[in-house]
Amino acid sequence: MRRSKENYPGHFAPPNGHDGLGMGGVKMVKDMGQNQRRALSSINQNIIGASLHHPCLVKKREFAGKDALCNKKSALEQRPNARSLATETDTKNQTKLTLKPGGLEDCIITNAEEFEDASDVMVPMFVKHVEAVLDETDGMEFEMEDVEDSIIDIDRNDSKDPLAVVEYVDDIYAYYRETEVSYCVSPNYMDRQFDINEKMRAILIDWLVEVHYKFQLMDETLFLTINLIDRFLERCTVIRKKLQLVGMTAMLLACKYEEVSVPLVEDFVLISDKAYTRKDVLDMEKLMVNTLQFSMSVPTPYVFIRRFLKAAQSDKKLEFLSFFLIELCLVEYEMLKFPPSLLAAAAIYTAQCSICRFKNWSKTSECHTKYSEDQLLECSKLMVTYHQKAGSGNLTGVHRKYSAYKFGYSAKSEPAQFLLDL
Repeated sequence: MRRSKENYPGHFAPPNGHDGLGMGGVKMVKDMGQNQRRALSSINQNIIGASLHHPCLVKKREFAGKDALCNKKSALEQRPNARSLATETDTKNQTKLTLKPGGLEDCIITNAEEFEDASDVMVPMFVKHVEAVLDETDGMEFEMEDVEDSIIDIDRNDSKDPLAVVEYVDDIYAYYRETEVSYCVSPNYMDRQFDINEKMRAILIDWLVEVHYKFQLMDETLFLTINLIDRFLERCTVIRKKLQLVGMTAMLLACKYEEVSVPLVEDFVLISDKAYTRKDVLDMEKLMVNTLQFSMSVPTPYVFIRRFLKAAQSDKKLEFLSFFLIELCLVEYEMLKFPPSLLAAAAIYTAQCSICRFKNWSKTSECHTKYSEDQLLECSKLMVTYHQKAGSGNLTGVHRKYSAYKFGYSAKSEPAQFLLDL
């Protein structure tokens, strides 16, 4: 006996036991009464409940695949092969059922009322994330000064270089800072000398700069030579006839400590125009090493300026100008009151101001030198005055050296005179 629709009041007749949804299609029903609306509601609930057993049957907000919102008219227009198997009415709250060719597995149950507002349409998660990031960055203000003043890791690129000793470099320079005061001399030691004065010392060092350049020695050798001379003169009184011998012997000792190829004793005798004999040089060498107790490993300005130039991210122009300024200071007796680290930092600071024509001292340089601009200003002003008069007078050895192409004509650069007005 065939069952009729009347045997199922308020429901569609379920052919083949599929709750009114056959695999081949669904009848379109229009102008239903109140009972039929309740029937649709019941079917809606039944299908939604069935989604627990059929994971593919989901609500709008729970389905984020590429085929989501298939019940939207625009989606149907974009997919001309899709077939709608549901009915639409003019009622705003009418329930809408949309199917794709895939059948029951791709069906989505939605309510037309939920689409009244276009903003209610589901947005992919990655779009929401990008919008959130943009909203967050819109309120952030970046200033160039903050970027420029950030402290840079100057040893980052040397991590694989064993000669850079990145693991120990900070400890090494911390030790240099602790011990540099022990190897500094009194800025008034010339008061204990009865036959020589600071002017004679300046003449000796200006001459040694030329000897150092003629022998093509390493930079370390010159700085160690000056340190040995001052430390020896602080402890021993010397007559003026022996002062040049002290300078020659100090350079010989520095060469033995720093150089790979050491000049011969006879070479130093020749450059002194044979004013001293070989025996004189060797006797003075014995006297100096015993007076200084063979202490040659000292933190000179050179070890600091190399590190500080790295912190300043220098180029050759800044490097040559910094060495020019600090070698001018080696000649000047009054600069002995500054420790080697301060001299090195002030030379770089003054060179940067000379090149840029404004005050330039980065946070990275301040971090590694441990000196602020205010601490460097006094020493820097003196360097500017030496720079101004470097090419005049009788002591022009440093100026002639750095006027050559080899050193980028650094001596011809304009002094940072505006620092004198600060």
